Amino acid sequence: MNKTEFSEEESNLSNKFSSTQETENTEQWDAVIESRHSLLDLNLKELWHYRDLLVLFVRRDFVTVYKQTILGPLWFFIQPILTTITFTIIFGNVAQLSTDGAPKLVFYMAGITLWNYFSTCLTSVSGVFNVNASIFGKVYFPRLIMPLTIVISNLMKFGVQFLLFLCFVGYYYSQNEIRPNTWIAATPIVIILMALISMGIGLILSSMTTKYKDLNQLIGFGVQLFMYATPVIYPSSTVPLDYQWVVELNPLVGLFDYMRFAYLGVGEFTILDLVYPSIFSIVILAIGVLVFNKTQKTFMDTV
Repeated sequence: MNKTEFSEEESNLSNKFSSTQETENTEQWDAVIESRHSLLDLNLKELWHYRDLLVLFVRRDFVTVYKQTILGPLWFFIQPILTTITFTIIFGNVAQLSTDGAPKLVFYMAGITLWNYFSTCLTSVSGVFNVNASIFGKVYFPRLIMPLTIVISNLMKFGVQFLLFLCFVGYYYSQNEIRPNTWIAATPIVIILMALISMGIGLILSSMTTKYKDLNQLIGFGVQLFMYATPVIYPSSTVPLDYQWVVELNPLVGLFDYMRFAYLGVGEFTILDLVYPSIFSIVILAIGVLVFNKTQKTFMDTV
C-alpha cells in the first residue's frame, strides 16, 4: 500500500468515526434506566407515562379475582352482608354494645364498609414486593404502579359495597330512623384520606417484609387487633374518658365518626376532626414513598 492509498483509508476511517459521534450526539432515547442514589429522586412524572399499565393492572385485578367463582361479583355484596349480620348478632344482641341510638344493621355496615377498604389496601400493599417479585425481576416499570393499582382496584370494590350501604341508609331514612345531613358531601375527602393512610402504612410495612419475613404473619393478626382499637363495632363516645386520649391518637377515629354522623345522624363530629387525619395521611404517605423508593433498589437481594 503506497502513501496515497494509506492517507485515503485513514481519512475514510476518520470520517466514519466523526459521523458515528454525530449520530450518538443527536440520537434521542425514549427511556433511560439508570441507578439512582438520591433518596428524594422519586421521578413521579414517570407514573404518568405508565398510566396505561396502571389501567391494565386495575382491570386485571378487578376481572380475575372472581373470574372462576360461581357467584362472581356478587361476593362484593355477600361478604359485607354476612359480616354485618354476624356483628349485629354478636356485638349488638349478645354483647349489647351501644350504637348511639342508630339501627344496629346500618350502624355496623357503616363501619364495615370503611374498614374493609382500609384493611384490604393495607394488607395487600404491605406484601407488594413479595407477591410481585417475579414481575419486578423481569421487566422495568415504576414500582409505585403496583401499590397504586391495589388502592384503585379496591376503591372500585369499595364503591360497590358503598352502594349497598346507601341502600340500607335509604331504607332506614324512609322509616325515619336515621337523619343524614349535608356532611355527606365530604365523603370523597374521607375516602381519599383513608386511601392515603392505608397506602402510606402499607408502603412502610412492604419495605420491612422484604427483610423480615415474620412480619408477613404478624400483619394480618395486627390488622385484626387494630380493628378493635378503631370504632368499627362501637361508637367512640362509649370509650371511657381516661382512655379517650389514647383512642384519639388513632387517625381513623375521626373518619369513622364522620361516617356515622353524616349518614346516620348519630355521634359528634366537627371539621376539626378531619385535621389530624389529613396531616397524618400526608406525613405517613411521604415517609412511605421515601422508604419504598429506597427499598426498591435492593429488594431483589433479600426477597
